[in-house]
Amino acid sequence: MDGSELAGERRGAGLMRRVSQTLGPAGVFFRGFVEHPRMVGSIIPSSRSTIEKMLGPVNWNECKLFVEYGPGVGTFCRPVLDRLPRDGELVVIDTNPLFIDYLKRTIRDSRFHAVLGSAEDVEDIVRSLGHEKADYVLSGLPFSTLPEGVGPAIVAATHRVIRPGGAFLTYQFSTVARDLTARYFERVETGMTWMNVPPCLLAWGWKA
Repeated sequence: MDGSELAGERRGAGLMRRVSQTLGPAGVFFRGFVEHPRMVGSIIPSSRSTIEKMLGPVNWNECKLFVEYGPGVGTFCRPVLDRLPRDGELVVIDTNPLFIDYLKRTIRDSRFHAVLGSAEDVEDIVRSLGHEKADYVLSGLPFSTLPEGVGPAIVAATHRVIRPGGAFLTYQFSTVARDLTARYFERVETGMTWMNVPPCLLAWGWKA
């Protein structure tokens, strides 16, 4: 890379930082999408309608550990924390340090844990926090664009880590996550939320 290319790259990075700072959470989310489009499911965060419908079936009174893959800028984090009991915990896992750093800076709650890592390692991450099982796992990861083999590995690990009676919750713009969930979970319920851009397919995989 010559000097002009390096300078151009630095200008581009500086522009993205300024955009993210100016626009707040939306800017950080947009920057994450631009830098890692295959790992971010949408160019904008999920709608309030999607959040409410996705979290509706959760039995919060019995939820001690809630896990989220691909939290982005925390669109689901705050609604989950609002619903969690005082002795519950939320752990979010993301491979993008931009999102993890942002969440650590902006969410001040002793029940919240932001982990830089892969969802494939969810079992080790859960154990590192002193738990054996999770009650619910939520994912907005774009399973249709993940590298080959990664999606099934994540869902298999998720099935192992969820307690009996718990569920794997996914929201997607394709059927890939729902179909993978059906391969591992005994009962799958589906729904749609049209008040989202684009409309979103929801799935709840329940562990018997």
